[in-house]
Amino acid sequence: MSVRLRPVEAGDRDDFVALAKASARLHHPWVRVPTTPEAFGDYLARFDGVAAVGFLVCSGDDIAGFVTISRIERAPYEKGVLGYGAFVPHEGRGVMAEGVALAVRYGFDRLGLHRLEADIQPGNAASLRLARRVGLRREGFSPALIRIDGVWRDHERWAIINPRV
Repeated sequence: MSVRLRPVEAGDRDDFVALAKASARLHHPWVRVPTTPEAFGDYLARFDGVAAVGFLVCSGDDIAGFVTISRIERAPYEKGVLGYGAFVPHEGRGVMAEGVALAVRYGFDRLGLHRLEADIQPGNAASLRLARRVGLRREGFSPALIRIDGVWRDHERWAIINPRV
């Protein structure tokens, strides 16, 4: 299986929205993914290459999921926050673990970050497994950290440190 990252771009709108709609049950209540052209436009606008970058995880010619590095903070922190999600039917096949690992390498090697974090709901077993698989370690628990679908949800904080910085 050939897994690669590529930047998400405006031309991906229709495919991304269709995949997000088809994967809505997979994502709820863990993450909110744009399911309209307008929401995709807002999503894409976040990726300025400075404070945030967004990628599609591709398996062959298929879009298998997405991964982002957002809330990038420079000196003194040099950190960013990972976000990711699979699209059906690619969940549970290891594609996303490879894609997130590529994003970690990108964050460390290309962006020069010292630290990458991920906030994961305690009940999201698939995301927790993926975080462990790519080398993130659990660092703590944050009650009512993020509001998703109008509900403040608890999250675990996971992180990985760049061994070369």
